[in-house]
Amino acid sequence: MTTTQRRLGEAPPADLLDPTERMSIDELRALQLERLRWTLRHAYDNVPFYRASFDAAGVHPDDCKELADLAKFPTTSKADLRDNYPFGMFAVPQEQVRRIHASSGTTGKPTVVGYTERDIRTWSTLMARSIRAAGGRPGHKVHVAYGYGLFTGGLGAHYGAEELGATVIPVSGGMTPRQVQLIQDFRPEIIMVTPSYMLTIIDEFEKQGIDPASSSLRVGIFGAEPWTEQMRGEIENRTGMHAVDIYGLSEVMGPGVSQECVETKDGLHVWEDAFYPEVIDPIDGTPLAEGEEGELLFTSLTKEALPIIRYRTRDLTRLLPGTARPAMRRMQKITGRSDDMIILRGVNVFPTQIEEVVLRTAGLAPHFQLVLTTEGRLDAMTVRVEARPDCPPDRRTAAAQELVTTVKDTVGVSVHCEVVDPETLERSVGKLQRLKDQRHRE
Repeated sequence: MTTTQRRLGEAPPADLLDPTERMSIDELRALQLERLRWTLRHAYDNVPFYRASFDAAGVHPDDCKELADLAKFPTTSKADLRDNYPFGMFAVPQEQVRRIHASSGTTGKPTVVGYTERDIRTWSTLMARSIRAAGGRPGHKVHVAYGYGLFTGGLGAHYGAEELGATVIPVSGGMTPRQVQLIQDFRPEIIMVTPSYMLTIIDEFEKQGIDPASSSLRVGIFGAEPWTEQMRGEIENRTGMHAVDIYGLSEVMGPGVSQECVETKDGLHVWEDAFYPEVIDPIDGTPLAEGEEGELLFTSLTKEALPIIRYRTRDLTRLLPGTARPAMRRMQKITGRSDDMIILRGVNVFPTQIEEVVLRTAGLAPHFQLVLTTEGRLDAMTVRVEARPDCPPDRRTAAAQELVTTVKDTVGVSVHCEVVDPETLERSVGKLQRLKDQRHRE
C-alpha cells in the first residue's frame, strides 16, 4: 500500500462526521422508530397499493410500536412497482415531484421512481456522506463515469459530490480513450464508475502506454453491480488506488444507501437514519437474525414521493455490527442476487463465484462471459474468458483446464472453458451483463 493510500485510509476526525454518524445506537433506534411510524402512515394514507396491501395483511400503521413490528407488514416487490406503472406508487401530488428516474425496463416495464425537493436534498446529503466515507474531501475533483439520464447513478454521484464541496467532472460512460485523456488532463483524485468499466479504463491506460498507477486517481467508488474481493485486488494492484464499494438501487433511492468506509473496507455501512435494513429467508420470507445470510430488504424512513416498505432487493448478504461508524450496521459485500443465480444440473451458481476463479488463474484477464447452452437434455455452461496480453499461447490451454478443475472443486459443477484473445469480448459502460442464455426452450 502506498503512502498516499495510508493517508487517505485514516479515519476522519470526529468533527468531519455529521451528527447522525456520531449518534449512539439508542439514539439512532429512537430516530428510526419515529421515522418508520411516519413512513408507514404516509404510505397507508397516500398510496392505494399500500392501503390495500396492509388491509389484506390485517395490519395498520398504528400496529408499529417498536422496530421489530415491521416484520408484521407485507413486503414490496419490483413487480408491484411495475403493476402500478408509471406513477401509482407516488405518495405526493404530481406538482410536488421534482425529478423522475426509471430502470432500463429491459426485462419488462421499467420501475419508475420520483423525488420531491426534500428527497433530492436528502439523497445529495447521503451521497456526500458516502463519498466522504470513501475518502473524498471538499476540493477533490470527482470524475463521474456512471451513466447520466434515467439511471440514478450519474446524477446521484453528481449531486452528492457537489454537496460535499468537491469539483464534479460529469463525463458519463463510453468513449474510453477520452476517459483516459480527461483523467490525465484534469487530474481527478476520485472516480465513480462500475467496477467492470473501471477495468476497461485501466486496460485503455495500458494500451496507450501509460501506467495506471501513475494517474492522479486515489479512490475509486464502485457500484451498480456485484464484485468480489478478487476484483478489488485486481483494481488496487494495477492502479495503486483504494477501491471501495457503494450500494443502492433506484427503488430505494439510488446510490448512497450504504457505503464502504475507506479506513476499514470491511462491508458497507447502511445509512440507517434513512433506511431500515432487514434480512429474510429468500424462500419463505422468515426474518433472519443478525449475521445470517439471506435476502436484503429495505424500508425507507424519510422518502416523501415514493415511500417503500420492506422492498425485496433480491440481493444476498448478511447484517453485521458497525465498525468505522459504530451505530450503523454493516451489510456484507453483495456477491450475488437471487435472480442472478444459475441452477446448473442441480447446483446453484453465481457469476461472482466464477469471477473469483478467473481472477485467481494465471494468464486470464478479468473479462469473461457465461454462455448457457443445451447438451442433449441437460444444460451446460461455457466460460468464455480473455487471455491477458502477456499470456503465451501455450499457457492458454493450461489456464482453461485449471479454471475447469477449480470450478469443479470449489463450486461443485462441471463447466467448459474457452480462452479467447485480449479485447475479444464486448465491453459494457454500464451494468455488466455476464450471462448469455443460448439454451433451447421447447
